[in-house]
Amino acid sequence: MIATTAPVEFYRDPAIFAAERTAIFAKSWQFLGLESDLARAGDFIAETIAGFPLMAVRDEAGQLRAFHNVCPHRAGPLVGEARGRCGREIVCRYHGWRYGFDGRLKAADHFDDEGGLDLGAYSLFPIRIETWRGFVFVNVDLEAAPLADTLRPLDARLGNRASLSARVRDSHTVACNWKVYVENCLEGYHLEGIHPGLEADVHAGRHDVRIEGDVAMHDLPHDADGSEGLWAWVWPNLGLTLNRGVLRIEHMRPIGPDSLLLWHLYLHEPEDPRVDAAHDTSERMTDEDAWICERVQQNLDAGVYRTGPLSPSHEGALAWFQARVSSLIG
Repeated sequence: MIATTAPVEFYRDPAIFAAERTAIFAKSWQFLGLESDLARAGDFIAETIAGFPLMAVRDEAGQLRAFHNVCPHRAGPLVGEARGRCGREIVCRYHGWRYGFDGRLKAADHFDDEGGLDLGAYSLFPIRIETWRGFVFVNVDLEAAPLADTLRPLDARLGNRASLSARVRDSHTVACNWKVYVENCLEGYHLEGIHPGLEADVHAGRHDVRIEGDVAMHDLPHDADGSEGLWAWVWPNLGLTLNRGVLRIEHMRPIGPDSLLLWHLYLHEPEDPRVDAAHDTSERMTDEDAWICERVQQNLDAGVYRTGPLSPSHEGALAWFQARVSSLIG
C-alpha cells in the first residue's frame, strides 16, 4: 500500500504547532551553538527555539549550565544577545535581579529592605545541557535520555574525524511550516528540478536515505582527495552536510505555524579555499529550497489540496517523519 501525506491541517493549524512544541520541541535535544563560544567563566550563548528562549553559560568551575532565558520575577530576559559575557553573575535585563551561574537568586533590588522574600524560592528555570564534538545541545525535558542516545548512529559514522575550527554563520527566515522544510530536506526527489546547478554526481542515489534511530543519513560522493562526504539529518530539525572539507550545520528553528528560521554554521580548516565555493553553493540551494517551500505553503493555505501519495523509493524517509510526528502529537 502506498503511504499518503499528512493532512493539510498539520501545516496550518496553530493548535497543531502548540502540540508540537509540547510533544516534540520540549522533549528533544536542540542544537544551541559552539562550545568554543563558552570558553571563559561568564560566557553565554542564547537562542529562541520553537518559542522557548534558552541560554547556556560557563560557570566559575568550568561547568556548562543552561536555563530558560526567563526571569522568575516578571518574565524578563536574562540576556539580550545571542552571544556575550556576563560579569560575575547573571543580571536580569528588566529589573536587575541577580543570579549566580548555578541559577540561584542572589539579590533582588528593592526587595531586600522590605524583607520577606525567600531568595531560595526564585531560582532560574533549569534545562539539560550536553556537548558533542564541540557542539552544545540543550533539552527542556530534565528527564530526557542522554544526548548520546540520539547521536550514536551519526557519531559512529563520523568516527575519529578531526574537529574543524574556522566558521561562517548566517541565517534566513522562510515563510513556511517547519515540517514543509524538513520534508523537503528528507527527499532527493526534487533535486534535479529545483537545483539544476548542483553537480550531477551529487544527484546519484540521493533518494537512498537510510534511517538509524533518530538519524537519517546518505553518503555523498568522494572528493578528489578521497575524503568521504555525508548528508545527515537528526530528529527533529537538525541537518549536517560534510562535503569538500566543509561541515555545514543547518538548524531548522520554528517561529510559528507558518514560519521558521534557518540557522547555518559552516566549519572548516583555517584558510581552506573550498569554503567560499561551499558557502556559495549552499546559499544558492537554500534560496531555491526556500522558494519552493514558500510556494508549497501558499498552496497548502489555498484550500484546494488535501493529501497525496508518497513514493516508496524516493519519499520513504518523509513517510517515516510524518508518521513519527503524528504519533507524538496524537
